[in-house]
Amino acid sequence: MKTTLLHDRHSALGARFAPFAGYEMPIQYPSGALEEHRLTRRSVGLFDIAHMGRFRLEGPASAEALSSITSNRVSDMRQGEARYTLLLDENAGILDDLFLYRLGTPGDGDAWFVVANASNKDADFERIASHLPNGAALIDQSEETYMLAVQGPRAIELLDAMSGGTISPIPRAYSAEANIAGVGARVGRTGYTGEDGVEIFFPTKDAEKLWDAILSRAAELGIEAGPVGLAARDSLRFEAGMPLHGHEIAPDITPPEALSSWACDFDKNFIGRDAALRVKRNGPSRKLVTLTTEGGVPRAGYPVLDEAGNEVGTCVSGMFCPTVGVFAANAFVPPALAAVGTKLAIAIRGAAKPATVVKRPLYEPVYRRK
Repeated sequence: MKTTLLHDRHSALGARFAPFAGYEMPIQYPSGALEEHRLTRRSVGLFDIAHMGRFRLEGPASAEALSSITSNRVSDMRQGEARYTLLLDENAGILDDLFLYRLGTPGDGDAWFVVANASNKDADFERIASHLPNGAALIDQSEETYMLAVQGPRAIELLDAMSGGTISPIPRAYSAEANIAGVGARVGRTGYTGEDGVEIFFPTKDAEKLWDAILSRAAELGIEAGPVGLAARDSLRFEAGMPLHGHEIAPDITPPEALSSWACDFDKNFIGRDAALRVKRNGPSRKLVTLTTEGGVPRAGYPVLDEAGNEVGTCVSGMFCPTVGVFAANAFVPPALAAVGTKLAIAIRGAAKPATVVKRPLYEPVYRRK
């Protein structure tokens, strides 16, 4: 079992660990996952996410390669821009979801930074590398770079104080070079919590230095900040309607089923395009919905029932949602049962509990609000 370089820091803070994607990762700290979730919503949460994959793709054919391998448009991305995309197989099954950062421009050393999910990083690297033409090279930088996320309504204020005010000018969904507490980094105005904030990529040797500096500077400024484990990271992304691979997206799930067609540019050719278009045009046989329920905690794998008690779907994620104060699940059901307001049930420990299809997401990300 691997550990991140901050494992001792997490242990000293009283973290409880569990296996995740081949790593022993902090799941929660003594304050508990609910409080970590609420801390991120009201102030600043600090996440060690160095287990994720980080690749550099470079060369004059790199943009063309990404365009053919991933689902979203890349040709119009500006220098520094970040974009969410999908990696599909030939049948439009979702192998992974990725974040792309354009580092250069054509004719000026075009290069890209690719962030992959931890459980898929080796397979993603092999998949992308196997489809590269001459003039494009993929480099695995997962070991030499580190990754932290700083998320929450006071995250930018905190990092501005640590960087001479260089973080707030970065637009949402863009990245830029910055110096934070003496550490050179690429800072992306991105994240997976529904809050404003950043993801920071920097040399691995500076992991402890930057982690300590963020927490100590927050204390000096009187900004409430603390570490957040994977349990709260899951509930934060769930409330904001963001998918997790192996749950809302997977190799046996297509973009139209997962409500992810928005991440597909069907005007270009890419692996899985034709299969995804067929599903979209014919209509998927199942659709992702969010259900609220009472009488227990819904979990992945629990059956979804119609009003007659027939099994009509399966939960893929489920939990208590601290911000909105409800028990909720994401599930796949037939399109006829996917309308908001539809009454269903979830079999929780063998007992049918009433459930209702509700509008997604439960928590609208702050950067989407007018």
